[in-house]
Amino acid sequence: MDTLRQNKVNSMLQRELAEIFQLEGRNFLPGGLITVSAVRISPDLGLAKVYLSLFPVKDKQGVIDTIKAQSHRLRGQLGGRIGKHMRIVPDLNFYIDDSLDRADEIDRLLKK
Repeated sequence: MDTLRQNKVNSMLQRELAEIFQLEGRNFLPGGLITVSAVRISPDLGLAKVYLSLFPVKDKQGVIDTIKAQSHRLRGQLGGRIGKHMRIVPDLNFYIDDSLDRADEIDRLLKK
């Protein structure tokens, strides 16, 4: 169960990362859309799991690998945005959020 502080940091990181991906998303996914669907911060606020939804993409893992390769630069940009609120900028781990794909699969199976 997340604490109030974790919830506040989660929403702040999600908002700031969404703005970064809005500005720089075309570098990672030309002609596509990168959405930050969720952020989960560890209790010590040192590690953030960032769940990304990618649309329209066939090679999602390739895009995530590109983003992971640039995570140091993204963390630096994030630090410039949240430096007044947090002393330490958390490490960022990126994951594919495939919940919408799974929901579509379940809907398709239920319609049969």
